[in-house]
This record gives sequence, structure tokens and C-alpha cells, in this order.
Amino acid sequence: MDLTQPQDNASCAAFALPAELPVMVLSECFLFPGCFLPLFIFEQRYRDMLQHALSTDRMFCIGARASKDSNEILPVSTAGIIHSCVKHDDGTSHLILMGLRRIKFTGWAQEKPFRIATVEPVCSDQAPAALMEELRSLALSLLPPCHEESASAIHALCEQLKRCPDTELVCDVLTYHFINCPELLSASLNQPCVMKRYQLLIDALKAAKE
Repeated sequence: MDLTQPQDNASCAAFALPAELPVMVLSECFLFPGCFLPLFIFEQRYRDMLQHALSTDRMFCIGARASKDSNEILPVSTAGIIHSCVKHDDGTSHLILMGLRRIKFTGWAQEKPFRIATVEPVCSDQAPAALMEELRSLALSLLPPCHEESASAIHALCEQLKRCPDTELVCDVLTYHFINCPELLSASLNQPCVMKRYQLLIDALKAAKE
């Protein structure tokens, strides 16, 4: 994905958000817009879900549980499109899900054999462009040093993020790749204010340096 292009507007134009999306329910697993999530599909219900997605608009989302032992699903997710998929002889599949945009669950159209949610897009609360540029620069300056084997890839990513005109997307990509705490990932995904998402990211990066 070329982050030098404004992905949110491009995604909305290229991918019409359906009124309903299949949901894969997982614990402590999140997908953010502009990011990629590798998945291994082995349960029969999710094999069925994958077949449904591939035969329709190739889209589904992750429904994150409110806690490990809870049946409650967090209200905000990311609509994802199947970027690539390999089905194996035993019926399992490996796939890459690409995040398109935040969505909110508004109800359940189906619960078995797999969940299908009614959804609507989430509109983020924006901040002044100058402030967003400051927050982007600060977040990038706080990134931790990387291992030698990943240095070139991280450097290339950071260069793209510096040039990306979509500062909201930059926050999502940095959060997804550099924050490992499920509670913080959940808080950021469910936070409608982009400035507050940046503050969550910056606080976490500062804490990691201490």
C-alpha cells in the first residue's frame, strides 16, 4: 500500500461499505485502517464465513471481545478486505486482511453459524491541520530503535509516513505497528477523536522510553 496517497478517501471511493459484514470474533486482536492482519482460518464456522466473504464482496471484520472471558463484542471495528488468500488441501486457509475504515456495529443480522453484523461508518473528529502535523512529527521522533534486520523496512515505512497527507492514517499505522498493549489498541480503535488517539500513542511511546 502506498501511504503517500490519502487512503481514507481512496478507500471510500474504491470500496463501497456494505450494510452488513461477517464478523470473526477474537480476543485481543485488532485491525486498523491502512494495516494488514495475517489470519489462519481453521474452524468450520470461519471456513464458512470465508467462503461467504469470497463469494460476495471479499470483506469481513474482526470483532474484539471486551475481555478474554467475555461474550461482549466491542462496538467499533475496521472493515477489512481480503487482500490475498491461500486455501490448503485440508480446508484451512491463510489470508491477509487489509483494513479499510472504522465501522460501528449497529446490530446482528445473523449469529450462527458465524456472525454477520449490521454496520455503519465511523466519522472521526478532526483537529487543525497544523496541530496534526506537530503530533505526527512528535510521534515519529519517539519511535524506538529497531533491530538491524528490520531497520531498512522500518526506515522505508517512516519515510512514507512523513510524506503521507493523511495524518489520521499515520496515527493508525504507528499505533498498530508500535503498540503491543491490547488495552491501548482497543482504546485507540474506539476513540473517535484523532487528537486523543495521537495522545494515547505518544504517551505509550514516551512510557516505553522510560
